Amino acid sequence: MNIEYLTKNKKNIAYSANAGGTFTLVFLGGFMSDMMGSKATHLEDWAKKNHYGFLRFDYSGHGQSSGIFENCNISDWVEDTYEIITEKTNGPIILIGSSMGGWISFLIYQKLCHRVVGIVTIAAAPDFTEDYFWANLSDKQKSELLSVGRVLLPSDYDEPYPITLALIENGRKHLILTRPLKVLCPIRMLQGTDDKAVEIQTAIKLLNHIDCDKMHL
Repeated sequence: MNIEYLTKNKKNIAYSANAGGTFTLVFLGGFMSDMMGSKATHLEDWAKKNHYGFLRFDYSGHGQSSGIFENCNISDWVEDTYEIITEKTNGPIILIGSSMGGWISFLIYQKLCHRVVGIVTIAAAPDFTEDYFWANLSDKQKSELLSVGRVLLPSDYDEPYPITLALIENGRKHLILTRPLKVLCPIRMLQGTDDKAVEIQTAIKLLNHIDCDKMHL
C-alpha cells in the first residue's frame, strides 16, 4: 500500500487512494483506530477486484497523520474527512463508516449530499461522546473532567481512552440524534447483536431517527 499525505490547514493527513470506475468507496474509521485495520484492507481488496475507487485515511491524531490525539475533536475529524474527500476523489462516493466513522458519515453527508450515493455503517456510534462517554461517567469522573479537563476511561481494545472536556463539549455541536436528519441516498446499517462496544439499541435508535425511505438494518 502506498501511503501519501494531504497537507492542508497546517495538518498532514495520511491516506491511500486507488482510482476506480463509476464511484469511489470512502472508508471512515473509528475512534482511536487507523486505516490499517482489517475492515479497511478487506474493503480495499474488494474494491480493487470489482474495479471501484477506494480511499482510506487517518484522522488527525490517529495512525500516521499529524497531530496529538488529545488535542483533536469531532470538528477536526469532520474537517479531515471533508478535505480528503474533496481533494482526492471525484464524482459519486459511497461512505462506509465504522463506529465513530458512522457518525461522521452522516455529518459529511450534510456537507456533500450532492455526491453521496450511499452510506454503509458498521456498528455506527452516533453522538457517542455524549451518550456513551459523558452519560457513563461517574460523578467523581465528571468532577475530575470538569476540574482537570481530562479523564482516562477503560477500553475493550487497548490502552485506556484519554477523554478531554474539549472533546465532550465539541461533540455537542455535532449531535445528530437530537435534531432532524433527512437522508435521500440508500443506507445500509450493519450491526452485531452481541457487540458490547456498540449495542444493538444504538442501531435501532439511529434507524428510527433518520428520515430515509431507503434504509435497512
